[in-house]
Amino acid sequence: MNNEYNWLPVIVKNDIAPVPGTTIHFVVDKKYYKAIEKALKNKSNIIIFADNYSEEEADTGVLAEVSQIVKTGRGAMRILVDPKKRVYIDDTSVENGIIYASYYDIAENIPQNNYEVMGMILALRDIFASYAIVNEHVNPDTRKKVEECTDFVEIIDYITANIPIDIYKKIDIVKETDAIERYNLLTLYLTEEINIIRVKKEIFNLAKNRVDKSQKEYYLREQMEVIKEELGDDTNSRIEDYMEQAEKLDAPQTVKDHIFEEIKHMESIMSSSQEMAVTRSYVELLLSLPWNKKSKDNNDINRVKEILDRDHYGMNDVKERIMETLAVRALKKDSESPIICLVGPPGTGKTSIARSVAEALNRKYARICLGGMRDEAEIRGHRKTYIGAMPGRIVNALKKTQTSNPLMLLDEIDKVSSDYKGDVHSALLEVLDPEQNTYFTDHYTEVPVDLSDVLFICTANTTDTIPGPLLDRMEIIDVSGYTSNEKYHIASDHLIPRQIKKNGLKKSWIKISDDAIKDIIMYYTREAGVRGLEKRIGKICRKTAKLIVSGERKSISISSKNLENYLGKKIYRNDEISDKNDIGIVRGLAWTSCGGETLEIEVNVMNGKGNCELTGRLGDVMRESAITAMSYVRSQSEKYGLATDFFEKHDIHIHIPEGAVPKDGPSAGITMATAILSAVTGHEVYSNVAMTGEITLRGRVLPIGGLKEKLIAAGNAGVKTVLVPDENRRDVDDIAEEIKEGLDIVYVSNMEQVLDKAFVR
Repeated sequence: MNNEYNWLPVIVKNDIAPVPGTTIHFVVDKKYYKAIEKALKNKSNIIIFADNYSEEEADTGVLAEVSQIVKTGRGAMRILVDPKKRVYIDDTSVENGIIYASYYDIAENIPQNNYEVMGMILALRDIFASYAIVNEHVNPDTRKKVEECTDFVEIIDYITANIPIDIYKKIDIVKETDAIERYNLLTLYLTEEINIIRVKKEIFNLAKNRVDKSQKEYYLREQMEVIKEELGDDTNSRIEDYMEQAEKLDAPQTVKDHIFEEIKHMESIMSSSQEMAVTRSYVELLLSLPWNKKSKDNNDINRVKEILDRDHYGMNDVKERIMETLAVRALKKDSESPIICLVGPPGTGKTSIARSVAEALNRKYARICLGGMRDEAEIRGHRKTYIGAMPGRIVNALKKTQTSNPLMLLDEIDKVSSDYKGDVHSALLEVLDPEQNTYFTDHYTEVPVDLSDVLFICTANTTDTIPGPLLDRMEIIDVSGYTSNEKYHIASDHLIPRQIKKNGLKKSWIKISDDAIKDIIMYYTREAGVRGLEKRIGKICRKTAKLIVSGERKSISISSKNLENYLGKKIYRNDEISDKNDIGIVRGLAWTSCGGETLEIEVNVMNGKGNCELTGRLGDVMRESAITAMSYVRSQSEKYGLATDFFEKHDIHIHIPEGAVPKDGPSAGITMATAILSAVTGHEVYSNVAMTGEITLRGRVLPIGGLKEKLIAAGNAGVKTVLVPDENRRDVDDIAEEIKEGLDIVYVSNMEQVLDKAFVR
């Protein structure tokens, strides 16, 4: 053993097998460029770690000589090396970014008995010969070299380098320092490869036999077709049936001609082909569509009103518009169907009233949910040349209802999106435009489908996400949130009976008092619609069912006193207004797609450098509104006795609680201006006053939207006085008296009027 220590640069490559006695080439990482340059100055020798280990963990390596360096056009370096021998790694060191390793030579463990060595070599040759028989890619020169080689170490390395086995198996052999162990590994891997290749060939032969069998069956089927033709039995009963249906079909002549062409084309197609299956499905769809089949409309306006009032409380605007449509249809039979879009918070009955309208008009009902839809093909269908093609949702709805004049509900039209597959909004333009939908063309049907008799009703929570051109084609009807009185009637007339039936109860088993219903509305729900209210009633019914089935009670009576036993403690408080007037805290009114709500705006003033901090997860519009309010207050400094440098020496922090909830919109402008003025002047603000309105730099108050929902929220919160922009006076006149009851609505047009009502004098 040579105990003299040597230090050489190191390269780590875990995707090559540097077998001694061979020549290999590979691309070098940039971090090893210096090591290669250093090696060239020192007899061109390097040490290669062929492993997944890091440089510090390696214990063996291969000493190799760099024989050639080629720099590629992209700045990479490819080297040609000649691995010489395996070496033990004694230590590693890093110097100037180059990793060095000290090493010493390995003494090969070779059997001392020559007969034993020769026997092992002969056994290895036999295994390799078996491998070469099953693997036809083994080079004849390689086989010859193996037959001629008599060196124990050399034959192992040579076979390892020249067989196409997994690289990590080769690395295992390269790393092994004991020659006998290398021999055992190589024979093991060769035996495994022989077995794998044999199994592959068996599977291939089995698959080939199956293909041959399929081809044989194909030819036999073709011969059967020829025999049938020779016997005169070439008439397909199915094609005859299609022809008969097409003759009787009540459809435009252009459609019938197209169907005849497709049926005729079927006669020239082999029955076993894929094209036959596609064409058959296509013809069956065209024959199943209700081209001119219509249901007879119910033109009895009184009957329509009776059905709508039976199923839904309130919603007078929607009911009135439907009856107007009926009146026009009675006078003009060929009038265009309106495209109605119901816009309002969730749970307000937009989807359910469409079903009632369909019943009232004696039309079939089809609901198409557009929420999350992003593929245009969902509307227009797929071209029938594609495998698995099918018509779009519109044509499928016509097929399902089997009438050409159904009521089609396009639900959640505001939640449609677009991507690389197309723009769904653009596809809906053709569907909802009365000038275009007479000739609506589905990609699958390839013939125009008349949608002019379809009554489309769309629903949305907001119009903000609906493109202008699409919005312009629809008639918007606002379905605002319900008042407490409306919720009471809906619960009594609809929700309680429905939940009693749904939970298998009898009316005599459960009684919910009027006061209990009002308490559920006031203390357990805070929403624009009635979904949460129905869930609470459902919970009461389920608990009742449990008590009756278990035998504990025969009937249940729910009142305000025992309501908490069924629904738990109250979630909301009726009166959220503090009796204490405060400085820098003003109550605003907000409107979201889920209804109205009140929110407190807080302002703190601190010594500082004139910074203004806005917190509470405010949107861009609301931030700009806060800046506008701040500018107005600064412009009024002299009027309110503030020093000229007050805002340069103080920081102002505006915060809107519930920081996890996004907030946006301009309607909190006067609220923020009032809160800032209160904080900087020390004036208290009435705690029972709420306000809404957009502010300008000159202090004018501009109109806002969602006033009905905001007034409902104010009433629920116990607000006594509400400041409303003067330009919203006409909107207040249209709001039901029960909503305005108990509220002192004050109209304001400028900030002076706002402060006069808000500040405690």
